[in-house]
Amino acid sequence: MAKPAAKPIPEGFHTVTTHLVMNNAAEAIEFYKKAFGAQELSRMTGPGGKIGHAELKIGDSIIFLADEFPGPPGSPKSPHSVGASTATIHLYVPDVDTSFKKAVAAGARESMPVTDMFWGDRFGSLTDPFGHTWGIATRKQDLTPQEIEQGAKSFWESMQKQQQRKTA
Repeated sequence: MAKPAAKPIPEGFHTVTTHLVMNNAAEAIEFYKKAFGAQELSRMTGPGGKIGHAELKIGDSIIFLADEFPGPPGSPKSPHSVGASTATIHLYVPDVDTSFKKAVAAGARESMPVTDMFWGDRFGSLTDPFGHTWGIATRKQDLTPQEIEQGAKSFWESMQKQQQRKTA
């Protein structure tokens, strides 16, 4: 008897899954548990004890992570290897202030303090010890596209004035 066909998207996954590459993925797993309440779902150890693939669940979402391995040009590199994070992981939580403080206490570095933003979120940004940038937010109000556009206009005008004062 043939096995039933697999679901095209595995149970518990969403259409898009973030896959983080870093140095010392085992340490990162422990950090994500402390900072974000991550639950480890699986871990596959590769050569030299490095993690070839791990799966963590944060809230209702699953992320993949792995140690950086040498490979052909174009192979994924950790933020520390390239000297920057090229993406931000956006994390919605029930209480951004508490979650943000917890992540900083676990070893993350604040990039932008938690602030009420023009798009209706209370939002802050931090960098984890492995070089990945996280935006953490709680939705405070649902705004219309027109309200967001007006808020954005005011925000950018304010930023431009701040920049002009710095260069004057």
